[in-house]
Amino acid sequence: MKSSASEERRPNWSSELRGHRAGLGQAGDRPALGSLLSALALIVIVLTGSYRRWERTVVFLCVLDLAWFWIAFRLHPPLGAITRGTLIPSMPPGGLTPSLMFLTIAFMGTTVAPCQLFFQQSCIADKRLRFADLKWARLDTLLGACITITVAGCMMIAGNASHVHGFAWRDPAQMAVDIGSFTNGFFKNAILLLMINAAVLGTTAISLSSAWAYGEIRGWPHSLQLPVRKAPGFYVVYLVCVSAAAGLVLIPRAPLQLIILGVQVLAGVMLPSAIIFLQLLLNDKELLGEYANKPWNNLVNWTIIVVLFALSLILAAQVAAPNLFPATA
Repeated sequence: MKSSASEERRPNWSSELRGHRAGLGQAGDRPALGSLLSALALIVIVLTGSYRRWERTVVFLCVLDLAWFWIAFRLHPPLGAITRGTLIPSMPPGGLTPSLMFLTIAFMGTTVAPCQLFFQQSCIADKRLRFADLKWARLDTLLGACITITVAGCMMIAGNASHVHGFAWRDPAQMAVDIGSFTNGFFKNAILLLMINAAVLGTTAISLSSAWAYGEIRGWPHSLQLPVRKAPGFYVVYLVCVSAAAGLVLIPRAPLQLIILGVQVLAGVMLPSAIIFLQLLLNDKELLGEYANKPWNNLVNWTIIVVLFALSLILAAQVAAPNLFPATA
C-alpha cells in the first residue's frame, strides 16, 4: 500500500502550482516570479522543523477559504434552481459524451483524491495521535469534507453567475476577471487570491504526502518534527517535488487547463486501486480489532469503487467507439 502512495501522488503537485500561475497572471503579477516565490515560501514553511507550526499556517490558509461563502451570497444565487439541481440531477445538453465523462472522472479524482488518503494517515502519524483521539479525528475529517464540498458549491455559484452574464468558460482566472466586470474589482481580486490560496494549500499537501510516503518506503526519518540535518532525504524529496512543480508551470504555452484536468482524471482512474488496498487493510480484524470496517463502511467504499470503475470503463469505451452512446438534444 505504501509503495503505491508515491505513484498516486506524483502527477498532482504540478497541477496545483499551475492554478497558482493562472491566478497571478490575471492579477497582473509576473507568473514566473510569482510561481518561484510561492515555491520558496512553501519550502520555508516546511523547513521550520515543527509540525505544529506548519499545521497552524495551513489551518489559517484554510480559514481564508470561508470567504467563498460571502462571495456566493453577494452574487445573489438562484436558491430555487440550486435546490432543484441538487435534489433532482439531470443530464447536461449533448447527453453522455466523452467530454462529460472526462469531466465527471476529474471531479471524482479531485474530490476523493487518492493522495489525501495517504496524506491523512501521514499527518496522523506525524501528529502522534492515539486510538483515544480517533473520534475527534473522524469528526475533523467529516467537518473538513463538508466544508470542502460546500466551498466547491460556492465556486460553482460564482461560475454560474459568470455564465448568466453571457461569459464563456475558459479558466478560473478568466472567470474572476469576468465576474469583476459586472461587480467590482474587489470580487475579481478576492477570487484570484482565493485561487492562489487553494493552489498553495494543494501543493504543500501533495508534496508533503509524497515526501512522507517515499521516506517511509526507504526507511528514512520522515517527520516535520525533525530538523533538516536529521531527515535530509525527507526534506530533499519535498524540495524536489515543489521545485519540479514550479518548473513545469513555467513551460511556455503549456496547455495548463488540459494538463490540470488530465491529472485529475488520472487520479480518478487510479483511485479504485488505492481504495481496494485500503479496503483490504481496513477489513483486517487481526490487525485493527474493533476498529476494523463495519458493514456500512464497506458498503460506502465498495460503492465508490464500483462507480469509479464503471465511469472509467465508459470513458474507455467512448474513446474506442465514439458513437457508442448517441448524443441527445
